[in-house]
Amino acid sequence: MKRHTISVLVNDHPGVLQRVAGLFGRRGFNIDSITVGESEEAGLSRMVIVTTGDDKLLEQANKQLHKLIDVIRIAEVSASPFVERELALIRVSAVARLRPDLFGIVEAFRASIVDIGADTMIIQAVGDQEKIDSFIGLLRPYGILELTRTGLTAMSREEAVNGLPPFAAIGGAGRYVE
Repeated sequence: MKRHTISVLVNDHPGVLQRVAGLFGRRGFNIDSITVGESEEAGLSRMVIVTTGDDKLLEQANKQLHKLIDVIRIAEVSASPFVERELALIRVSAVARLRPDLFGIVEAFRASIVDIGADTMIIQAVGDQEKIDSFIGLLRPYGILELTRTGLTAMSREEAVNGLPPFAAIGGAGRYVE
């Protein structure tokens, strides 16, 4: 099983996210992560979908997505070198005697403290999925009180064509993740 990161450019209309997610669900494809936001072009949104499966699954998903009217373009970002990032906000127990240790972990991971209270702090971490997972693992012994993650977003390292990422063949070359 291979992890695929897909960029889908869609019309920014109500219900589009539901139709795309529903398509995956009806076909029995699991969405590991999905992020949606405005794109560089007015009226269009970009979805970044991470799914796990073989190349045949990806090919089926691609064909089904192309049938949706609001889908403009689809790219398998993970078919070529790309950058992926995720943001996590983590509220940890931060009693005074433990703060120096927490500050050290935050600094080592180039994270930042975005709020601090009498006994807690909220830490923001940005990085690839492995970095975020490692960071969370180091914070667990201190007591994670609340955790939220954005899901992955990704962009091809290659130059964009007409403001859009290159659209690699489904099941293309190996991938490089920073």
